[in-house]
Amino acid sequence: MSDEAVKGEAVTPKKKGGGLVVKAGIALVLLGIGGGAAYGLQLAGVFPGSGHEEVAEDNSPKLVLKGEDDPYVSLTDAGSEESAIDIPGDGGNKYRTAYFTFSDDFTSNLKDTTGLIQVSLAASTHYDSRVLLWLDKHELAVRSAVVVVLADTTEDEIRTPEGKQHLQERLTKAINEVLTEAEGFGGVDAVYFRSLLVQ
Repeated sequence: MSDEAVKGEAVTPKKKGGGLVVKAGIALVLLGIGGGAAYGLQLAGVFPGSGHEEVAEDNSPKLVLKGEDDPYVSLTDAGSEESAIDIPGDGGNKYRTAYFTFSDDFTSNLKDTTGLIQVSLAASTHYDSRVLLWLDKHELAVRSAVVVVLADTTEDEIRTPEGKQHLQERLTKAINEVLTEAEGFGGVDAVYFRSLLVQ
């Protein structure tokens, strides 16, 4: 027995619960700090799905309705600006069509023959005039892509209406690839032959 029990005093056990309450309080404080830090990192965009990410502004060209003002018309040169003027009509496509005429003809050998092809081209877009501006700005790269497509065309293909239409589609695709690589957006809807000569 202890000395206290010998003297006749009652022995009261020491409470151990006080230490547990303190430890639980410390754990709650640490959880709160950790949760606050995690919330702060989430707001800062460190964790995906926070709902506070910056949304990248869409700066790609926009479709222009007939009769609607194109805010980029003033940036294009005089020749393209005239092509972008639109008189609203009742029928057809609801979007304005603007045209870009390439300054010089394209000449190339045809595939697997000694024949030559010479074409004069124009391209159309329903998008705002930035597409016209980009066609002018990147005309050298576009011309190179067009010549590659022409050189991969057979004489038999170019002699049929279906072959000519397929060539127009391939040219449209090639031009859009150049613009997408250079500007991040194509926007050319179609390519047209202003003249076509095979020799």
